[in-house]
Amino acid sequence: MAFEIHYFHERVYAEVHSWPVDVLADYARLVELLAEHGPSLRLPHSRAFGDGLFELRPRGRSGIGRAFYCFLMGKRIVVLHAFIKKSQQTPDNELKMARKRLKEVMHG
Repeated sequence: MAFEIHYFHERVYAEVHSWPVDVLADYARLVELLAEHGPSLRLPHSRAFGDGLFELRPRGRSGIGRAFYCFLMGKRIVVLHAFIKKSQQTPDNELKMARKRLKEVMHG
């Protein structure tokens, strides 16, 4: 049974869909793999950040996207936060936002 993909807020969905076409196409491919494989999806497509937080790692000629997500009961995946990466390292404020939303989803 496949996993269901949900978005924390419609703004997260809108952010992902504002990405450059090539990055968005790779995101769509990775989301399909994520829905099919769930927690078994690993590097280079997905990376664990600890405490139940993961990142999806789409890329294209025009840039690199990142989408943080978590798993919930009932084979549900929630995309918590998404952004286009502009530096080598994930900016602290992007990671903080994802962790804050993870806490909200997990603990209300």
